[in-house]
Amino acid sequence: MTSDQTPAQRLPTLEDVAQVAGVSRATVSRVINNIRNVDPQLHKVVWDAVTATGYVPNRAARSLVTGRTGAIALVVSEAENRAADDPFLGAFFSDPFFGRVVGGVLSVLRPSGVHLALVLAGDEDACAKVVSDVRQGQVDGVVVLSLHPHDPLPRLLADAAVPAVLYGRPAAPMPISYVDVATYQGAKLAADHLVARGCQHVATISGSVDMPAGVDRLNGFREAMAKQGVAYVPSYDGGFTQEGGERAMERLLAEHPEVDGVFVASDVMAQGVMTVLREAGKSVPDDVAVIGFDDSSAALATRPQLTTVRQPVEDMAAEMARLLLTRIDQRANRTTSVIFDPDLVARASA
Repeated sequence: MTSDQTPAQRLPTLEDVAQVAGVSRATVSRVINNIRNVDPQLHKVVWDAVTATGYVPNRAARSLVTGRTGAIALVVSEAENRAADDPFLGAFFSDPFFGRVVGGVLSVLRPSGVHLALVLAGDEDACAKVVSDVRQGQVDGVVVLSLHPHDPLPRLLADAAVPAVLYGRPAAPMPISYVDVATYQGAKLAADHLVARGCQHVATISGSVDMPAGVDRLNGFREAMAKQGVAYVPSYDGGFTQEGGERAMERLLAEHPEVDGVFVASDVMAQGVMTVLREAGKSVPDDVAVIGFDDSSAALATRPQLTTVRQPVEDMAAEMARLLLTRIDQRANRTTSVIFDPDLVARASA
C-alpha cells in the first residue's frame, strides 16, 4: 500500500522535532503539553525545533492528555457594553499601557506554548460568560484588567474559585490573586522629592476616590507629607482623566494660588495639569513642580517631560501570567498577591 503524500508533503511529527532538538520524543511531548519541571533550556531547544520543523501540535489531542485547552484569556472588564467602534475602546487599546500588559503576559506564555485570547466584558452577562467559559473548559484561566471599581467580574471569579489573576488590588477584599505596585511607597517617593526641592505649598490631584489606586495614592501622599511635618495637603479629584486633571488644577489655582508643588496620581491627569499651568503663565518647574504616577507614554508627551513614579507594567503583567499558570497546574484554590516596588523617574518637571 502506498501513500498519496510525497516525503516533501508529509506533515512533521513529534519524532521529527525530537531529532532536530536532539532529545527524546517523551521530552518533546512534556514540553509541548506544558508539563512543568522541564529544564528551561530544553524548553527553548524544543520550541526552536518546533519552529524549524513547522510542527503543529494537535490541540484536541493535547487537551485530552492534559485536561487543559492550552489557552488563557486576557479580559478587559469595563463598566459599559460598548460598541466595537466606541472611541473609549479605541483610545484604551491604542494606549501603550495595554500593549505593555499584553507584551508582559506573552513573554511568559510564548515559551510555554500557551495561547492568549482577548475578551471584552462590558456588562454582567458578559462577566458571567467569562466565568462559564473557564468552567466549561473554553480557556484554562483568566488575567483581568478591571477598569471600574464596581466591576462584578472579580467577585464572580472569586466565588467560582476558577483560576484568575487581577492587575491591581480588588476594590473589596476577596479571595482572588492579584499583582500590584506598592502605592504608598510610590507616593512617599513623590512627597520626599517635592520636599527636597524646597516646595513649601504642596497639593495633590487625586484619582477617583472610589478606586483603590485613587485612595491609596491620596492617603499615601498625605501620610508621607505628614511625616515631613506638613499637616494639611489640599486635594482635588481628577478622576484619572486628562480633562479631570485640567478641572482639578483650575480649582487648585483658584483656591490655592500659592501652590508650588503638585503630586498628580496619574500621568494622564498630569498632562491636563501642565496645560492649565502653562495657560495660567506658570513655569514648570520654576513656579510649580509637577510629579505624576505610572511612567506611561503621557510622561514623555508633556513639555517639559514629566517626573513620575514608575510602576513596572511589563514585569507585573509577566508575574500575572506566571501566577495563573502555577494556579492552573496546581489545581488549588490558594490565592497569592505580589507587590512590586516603584521607582521615581526624575525628568524636567520636578
